[in-house]
Amino acid sequence: MPSFMAFLSHPYFFAALSASLTLLVVQLLFRKLNKRHSRKKYHPVAGTIFNQMLNFNRLYHYMTDLAAKHRTYRLLNPFRYEVYTTEPTNVEYILKTNFENYGKGLYNYHNLKDLLGDGIFTVDGEKWREQRKISSHEFSTKMLRDFSISIFRKNVVKLVNIVSEAATSNSTLEIQDLLMKSTLDSIFQVAFGTELDSMCGSSQEGKIFADAFDTSSALTLYRYVDVFWKIKKFLNIGSEAKLRKTTEF
Repeated sequence: MPSFMAFLSHPYFFAALSASLTLLVVQLLFRKLNKRHSRKKYHPVAGTIFNQMLNFNRLYHYMTDLAAKHRTYRLLNPFRYEVYTTEPTNVEYILKTNFENYGKGLYNYHNLKDLLGDGIFTVDGEKWREQRKISSHEFSTKMLRDFSISIFRKNVVKLVNIVSEAATSNSTLEIQDLLMKSTLDSIFQVAFGTELDSMCGSSQEGKIFADAFDTSSALTLYRYVDVFWKIKKFLNIGSEAKLRKTTEF
């Protein structure tokens, strides 16, 4: 005990203790700073999925407003967060440079499957490559290219005539609906050889199909902001009951 007390009372003891404590504090601070600098940097949070739900009727305007504030940003929901970007370099990196790393994933697959099935717009990996190979081969043939061009030209003429008539009569048009029907008419005839003519409404069946497809697309989009859609689908109620009905057409 005397030797221990003598050690504690040694003039260099507290100097050594102070130096050791100082080194320990410096080391801890250094580690903390390193950790802070090495911590991943995340894009700013611009809102939540519930903001999208509240602004669903003006969703495109809402997303445009956010993009004007942040070129790349996050929206949070209870189970995940989503990253949105309007930065051209990011878009090129995702869709071209590093495309293999940015699949659609099960989240998008489950949201889209009831409307689009297991087509090229929903699947990933080998299934996607197989379907892309088939479609690339089909659309590379001169016969199909010529046929597609003639169909699109015909429908563009229809579109121009409808807009021209509306301008002459000073009447209003739902331009988004008209453009959707123009695109649907063209793609449907090229892909399936059937003329819907939903733009002019000459075919009642074509009009019903176009309306059902438009409704199904809107309800499918709503799944992205509705955290309860799987429960509603299981119970066959609300928007999911309506989606089931429109996709059965």
